[in-house]
Amino acid sequence: MNKILVIGASGQIGTELTLALRQHFSGEMVIAADLKREADLLKGTGPFLPLDIMDKEILRVQVRRHEIKTIYLLVAMLSAAGEKNPLLAWQLNMQSLINTLEVAREESVTKVFWPSSIAVFGKDAPKQNCPQDAYSAPSTVYGISKLTGEQWCHYYYYRYGIDVRSIRYPGLISYKTLPGGGTTDYAIEIFHSAIRGENYTCFLRADQRLPMMYMDDAVRATIELMEAPAAKISVRTAYNLAGISFTPEEIAREIKRLIPEFTIEYQPDFRQAIADSWPESIDDHIAARDWGWKPSFNLKKMTEEMIHHISPGLAVSTKR
Repeated sequence: MNKILVIGASGQIGTELTLALRQHFSGEMVIAADLKREADLLKGTGPFLPLDIMDKEILRVQVRRHEIKTIYLLVAMLSAAGEKNPLLAWQLNMQSLINTLEVAREESVTKVFWPSSIAVFGKDAPKQNCPQDAYSAPSTVYGISKLTGEQWCHYYYYRYGIDVRSIRYPGLISYKTLPGGGTTDYAIEIFHSAIRGENYTCFLRADQRLPMMYMDDAVRATIELMEAPAAKISVRTAYNLAGISFTPEEIAREIKRLIPEFTIEYQPDFRQAIADSWPESIDDHIAARDWGWKPSFNLKKMTEEMIHHISPGLAVSTKR
């Protein structure tokens, strides 16, 4: 079996994707790599190596040493964090991808996964059921880097034959890992506040509808895309992917159904302008057509899962 390298394996997506890949394949065949320390959830489940993705030669050495044939690159500075340091976000998001694509080309890596985002869409894109080929004029450096990265993936496929695949993730929600600096982080923080018995101060408006997805669905979609026959893949930039679209007010209502004493207030900050530029819902019929994508979680089911799995001892205070 070809070995798999997951870069950024200690991050929000990387941790759960690595675990799922190790359950799907042999644990020893999936190598986790990160600049940070190994995530606690990954310890004892398979090999880990420290890796600075910004150093192309170190990446090359590890790909050769471990005979890697598939790479999942999950390193990124997200939307809200990126607006605080846009040049660093651009450098990290772009150079990590270029390094990976170049090593894949030079070392005969057969398949690469790289995540894009709904952040590629700007305020001029349709708000409802935003289509696969909607006009893209992103308003954040994160979105700009993702849109540019999609074109690099497209180029390396058609120019060099690298089987690069990508998904435009919506906001991702997980009980296993904490958020990493995105505009949709409220949808994780709100559960931690509710379980701790704290009032939650939301940084978006009550009626701000955004596309979201439960992490289990996102991980499953990623593996399904990567296992689909190459002949089925018609999109070589990034596939639209939809899960659940909801507002802070709607998720708060679902939480109050299970935790009646929960309270919330709204104090929009700079992230509101970012959210205003994104679609409210996504049309993903091409992913459904090409590789059978279908989400499993609605808002009610996701809320129940989150509250069931986050114990009071694990909940983190979100008071600022």
